[in-house]
Amino acid sequence: MKRRSFIKTASIFASSVATAKILSTTAQAQNIKELNFGIISTESQANQKPIWEPFIKAMSEQIGMPVKAFYATQYAGVIEAMRFGQIQLAWYGGKSYIEAAKRAEAEVFAQTVNYDGSKGYYSHLIMNANHPDLAKAKSMGGDKYVLENAADLQFAFNDPNSTSGFLVPSYYVFAQNGVNPNKVFKRLLFAGNHEATALAIANNQIDVATNNNESLSRLEKTNPQARTNIETIWTSPLIPSDPIAWRKDLPEEVKTSLKNFFYNYKDETILAALEWSGFDPATDDMWNPIRELNIAKQILEVQSNDNLSEADKDKQIAELNQQLEAIK
Repeated sequence: MKRRSFIKTASIFASSVATAKILSTTAQAQNIKELNFGIISTESQANQKPIWEPFIKAMSEQIGMPVKAFYATQYAGVIEAMRFGQIQLAWYGGKSYIEAAKRAEAEVFAQTVNYDGSKGYYSHLIMNANHPDLAKAKSMGGDKYVLENAADLQFAFNDPNSTSGFLVPSYYVFAQNGVNPNKVFKRLLFAGNHEATALAIANNQIDVATNNNESLSRLEKTNPQARTNIETIWTSPLIPSDPIAWRKDLPEEVKTSLKNFFYNYKDETILAALEWSGFDPATDDMWNPIRELNIAKQILEVQSNDNLSEADKDKQIAELNQQLEAIK
């Protein structure tokens, strides 16, 4: 009886603490006097800061509230910062956004528009321009080359929360072919940001790596010599361009100010440094294809997992199919 009473009391206490945290976060949101803007780590902070700070300054001036940039060394750092209210809005990739929407109260309101007016980009597999197998890889198709020669290759993904640097190639190159990348390579690593994998390829430190067309375009400006040492051997289907998201609990007047800024911002000089022409309104369901891709990848991984019984596979796949149905 005492044990039940203790459990009940502990449960009430835990619930009270959780409620207090929610009320505290809400109160902080309503009394917000400055914004922190999260920036995912596609390259080094030294490279990101000069192109982002003018944009952050313009935002601060136009919404009439101080805005500070928050740079993290990993994508997860931006997700967790929003989860705990340390940032109020952020630039995400597709996969990092769906994770933030699931567990960090993130809500998309804008989508980046590329400098050419398009709203998408591509994942790539890349090799050094002087790699002895480059011609072979190109003639076979880079994905097929990687699968057939994995045992002899050193391969690098970007960040595990990267859309183009992990999710997309994981699905199209590996999961669709029933291959677990953790088991087939001579060496597999996560190099971090896109710049890191590009430089690892340019410097002949690894054989094949993931990247994307936007990051390679950036590299032409930040390190043109390195860019000349890199060749693309595989290109993915089109990926939706990046979401800009805020925390759901931001005051409505702040959300209105942010929408007015993003939807109408057209400074070509500042945007050109970011390789964008502007921003369009966006809704959460625009990233459902990324959610579906993420779940489809998990289903294929379960199907090819020899350590699971057929019953366990059926159970997990049924749960994942339920998640897919919920998205549609």
